[in-house]
Amino acid sequence: MHYFSFCCVLESLITCQQTLKSNMKKKFQCLSEGISKPGKPTYLNQIYTELYITEEESGKVNNEHEVIQIESVTWKPDRPETAIRHEDIFKPSPVRDEPIRTVMTKGVAGIGKTVLTQKFTLDWAEDQTNQDIQFMFPFTFRELNLLKDQQFSLVELLHHFFSETKGISRFEELKVVFIFDGLDESRLPLDFNNNEILTDVTKSTSVDVLLTNLIRGKLLPKAHLWITTRPAAANRIPAGFIGMMTEIRGFTDPQKDEYFTKKFRYKEQARMVISHVKKSRSLHIMCHIPIFCWITATVVEDMMNKEDGEDLPKTLTEMYIHFLVVQTKLKVIKYDGGTETDSIWSPESQKMIESLGKLAFEQLMKKTLIFYESDLAECGIDIRAASTYSGVFTQIFREERGLYQNKVFCFVHLSVQEFLAALHVHLTFIKSGVNLLAKEEMKSKDVEERYHESSETEMYQSAVDMALESPDGHLDLFLRFLLGLSLETNKRHLGGLVTQREESLATNKVTAQYIKEKMNNDLCVEKSINLFHCLNELNDQSLVEEIQQSLQTGSLSAHQLSPAQWSALLFMLLSSEKDFEMFDLKKYSASEEALLKLLPVVKKSSKVILSGCNLSERSCEALSSLLSSTTSSLRDLDLSNNDLKDSGVKLLCSGLMSPDCELEILRLSGCLITEEGCAALASALTVNPSHLKELDLSFNNPGQPGKESLAALLKNPSFKLESLK
Repeated sequence: MHYFSFCCVLESLITCQQTLKSNMKKKFQCLSEGISKPGKPTYLNQIYTELYITEEESGKVNNEHEVIQIESVTWKPDRPETAIRHEDIFKPSPVRDEPIRTVMTKGVAGIGKTVLTQKFTLDWAEDQTNQDIQFMFPFTFRELNLLKDQQFSLVELLHHFFSETKGISRFEELKVVFIFDGLDESRLPLDFNNNEILTDVTKSTSVDVLLTNLIRGKLLPKAHLWITTRPAAANRIPAGFIGMMTEIRGFTDPQKDEYFTKKFRYKEQARMVISHVKKSRSLHIMCHIPIFCWITATVVEDMMNKEDGEDLPKTLTEMYIHFLVVQTKLKVIKYDGGTETDSIWSPESQKMIESLGKLAFEQLMKKTLIFYESDLAECGIDIRAASTYSGVFTQIFREERGLYQNKVFCFVHLSVQEFLAALHVHLTFIKSGVNLLAKEEMKSKDVEERYHESSETEMYQSAVDMALESPDGHLDLFLRFLLGLSLETNKRHLGGLVTQREESLATNKVTAQYIKEKMNNDLCVEKSINLFHCLNELNDQSLVEEIQQSLQTGSLSAHQLSPAQWSALLFMLLSSEKDFEMFDLKKYSASEEALLKLLPVVKKSSKVILSGCNLSERSCEALSSLLSSTTSSLRDLDLSNNDLKDSGVKLLCSGLMSPDCELEILRLSGCLITEEGCAALASALTVNPSHLKELDLSFNNPGQPGKESLAALLKNPSFKLESLK
């Protein structure tokens, strides 16, 4: 009887599992780029490209704008990293014996996190991978948000979302995987400090309590969890509850080329697009994000079909203006029955774009990227209008349906929201003179008074200030778009949507000068780089041209360069298409000030020559920090003929002993080093013996004990040291 009962339970489990797999295959097998196109399904298995997933250090939160984070990836070295295939996400690695319970995968918007989890689920449902897993439960925080005020037990929640499992009431002994996609979109408090501890899967409570206890391992401790998020929200879950932190890096340069080659029918077209994208640093950086490759391809494909031979977009603003024009033209032809020659800026189209722009701006200020009915109502958009917009502008604004047809809205990508937000601010000022970025005291005045008091210049300066004051850089791209929209050429592309104002040309010069003055302040590298992109949007290359002229004439002097000019030099070097095999500081300025200003270039280079550059302890401290960085490319460092002394070498040694230091060659010839400095070097190499192969200490005074301590390392087979001078 007992055996018979067991067989019945097993049969029931298998039936539930097969039904769940069948439904998941139907749900996840089709996918469209951008968003779904009715009648044009694309099969996920046909277009999926294996994304580059790497293990990251837990607990680190990056508060930079995501485009800056993508940009920093292009400066990172090709150092060996462990790539993880999606199907192996929970499997033990060579450095871990134990299976991993909870994995967090972070990545910027549009990088492919959702597609990754869909592919993982589809492979399981199609019996391709992970067949030891009995049940897989993919959730999105967008849907869980809708249940924020409701009560469920964990079993009830599973039955609610996955009705196929209603025949199962016990999951404790089953091997299950929970996927929670989009932590950054969660409106649940996730209160790990105050939520009650719960171990009973049949006890009803809030969804928030269920989630925190699942993540803690109090509920279903044997279950596996996979959580995806944008980087800024990664710290919403305490690091102690995350078994492994991973990151999706997006397209590599070869993958970008592969994407465009597949996208365009003719190879010559693909080659032209690839070449054009590489010429623009802004476009090249953004193409690390798969969805931006799609936006670029959409725009270029449309422009190639025209006969006017218009130049391809060179800046981000140009690209997004053309994208908006393409989508509006599609709306005119598809929904309004118009033709290619009809004006696209009908009153109805203008109203839709203005409404979407208002929504984009107000929600961007709140850092909100998904919108429910209440969010739409706050912006004066009713649910019916929102559904219409998503149906008409299908590639810009989309509607998703959760269980029971609850509607969730969002823009197709964060950058599209940022562009439309900037367009809204721009249009509002042009049409009414109202500066939406003015301080609160200005906003309280009536429109006419504000019109006289707030000029276009003041609006752009307000935007620059706001972006610089933002600790997480969330207005960086918004600022680029807003400044780009001020150009006459870009206004012409928008045709009837934007009317002309007289002051634009003079305004642009004043704004560019204001940005340069800001760059003379003590800004971090990321802020300076973004301001350079802003100057590029304004078509102002003067700073870069000044530096290029100085380099060509050999008149570059560290003492004469302003902070803005230093930023220009740094921007030029980091934007160079040349491989950073070798960086020689003397080509620019043999000074400590120059080294400290150009440290990001040193970090990117594999061989760095700093000999005879008048360096001191201060440089050693900065270089030590760089040596211990996980993102440093430095393998060969020449510090010869600088008066570093023992005190400087000791500072350098704290970097040398770091497990992340992979320096192979170190030249310290003629640096006034004595026995004390040699002892510090020997100690550092004892802690980290794995990489340094060559050490040059000639023309120093190490004394006999110093020579002996280092010579012992040369003889020891545990050390990589091969050459000692």
